[in-house]
Amino acid sequence: MIELEGVPELIDPVMVAAFEGWNDAGDAASTAVAHLDREWKGEVFAALDAEDYYDFQVNRPTVWLDDGVRKITWPTTRLSVVRIGGAKPRDLVLVRGIEPSMRWRSFCNEILGFAHELGVEMVVILGALLGDTPHTRPVPVSGVTSDPDLARTMDLEETRYEGPTGIVGILQEACTHAGVPAVSLWAAVPHYVSQPPNPKATLALLNRLEDLIDLRIPLGELPEDARAWQLGVDQLAAEDSEVAEYVQTLEEARDTAELPEATGEAIAREFERYLRRRDGGPGPGQAPGGHATDGGDGSYLRDTSSGRTRPPRPPRAEKPDSAESEDSGPEDADEE
Repeated sequence: MIELEGVPELIDPVMVAAFEGWNDAGDAASTAVAHLDREWKGEVFAALDAEDYYDFQVNRPTVWLDDGVRKITWPTTRLSVVRIGGAKPRDLVLVRGIEPSMRWRSFCNEILGFAHELGVEMVVILGALLGDTPHTRPVPVSGVTSDPDLARTMDLEETRYEGPTGIVGILQEACTHAGVPAVSLWAAVPHYVSQPPNPKATLALLNRLEDLIDLRIPLGELPEDARAWQLGVDQLAAEDSEVAEYVQTLEEARDTAELPEATGEAIAREFERYLRRRDGGPGPGQAPGGHATDGGDGSYLRDTSSGRTRPPRPPRAEKPDSAESEDSGPEDADEE
């Protein structure tokens, strides 16, 4: 039974989810949800029972010291809520965890149980895959759905993917069968530099999410981190002639193709985003420092055992023939 006594009634809530693992190339998707949680000071109100869904030999718990007391953080999925104040306040329910090892149907049913109890209007699931895309160009982000009506009204692709899938695809289908509008946003990460973090892909996902839910997202240092990441990869690629030549080949293929980023609609979206940031000052529901203002009564439940993020590692360019093969290229960007 789901008990949410510590969570106030939510306003127009949207659930945003991401899971570490197979569907999270470069940690781009999970880092995006972590960014939302950090910038808007999310309050954790629930955590799924790790015993039910995780193989601890695959995802091991960690031991840490808290004022000399040893504690254990179990691999799990946690739910938090953020209230965005302003003239038109609304709430986001953030779901962040690790792709479960077992009982995926029960896992999705539990997530949907929370969505139902909280009155969630739409579920947005973030994912990232490895693809044949150059790091020097805008990150391709595809929005896909299994709902034909949603695809038409929100200018999304209706998914046609067939093949192996991860928890992102399973959760999206579970939402569809439960009658909950669901969208997946997929960022394509260059396969020759797949090590996390990838702030450029994270930034691209947040920009697409911003357009989808019509909400200004505080980006903090992400734009500068994305520029630094690209300069770092430029430098590393220039030191290896094979990688540099391969990147040039990808650039030429990308530039000669019909780019979604060059369409009139995409340019209009970019202009609308610029106007939101220019006219909104710090943005609706945000203090000058870029954080959400306190639009609620603060009576959320907090899980003090929430995990800590790992420190970023610098990107390392790989030769093309060393890329992982389990993720598909940009042409499969609607993968579930």
